[in-house]
Amino acid sequence: MAIINRRNAALGWAVWTIAKAVAKQKARQARPGTGDHAGLNKGAVATILAAIVGVLVFWRLKADSDQTA
Repeated sequence: MAIINRRNAALGWAVWTIAKAVAKQKARQARPGTGDHAGLNKGAVATILAAIVGVLVFWRLKADSDQTA
């Protein structure tokens, strides 16, 4: 019995196509709009701030190690 056959390929293609359509629809609904909830959410702001702090700490540590060497 073959695992890869036309029936399983067609079923997999159909499931993949439907899953992509559902994912696109959910992504469109989750996108911030122009109303009261426009702009970045708290998680995005926290991630951006954490990245900035991480870069600054790395930059500071690298500068300190260059001066001592």
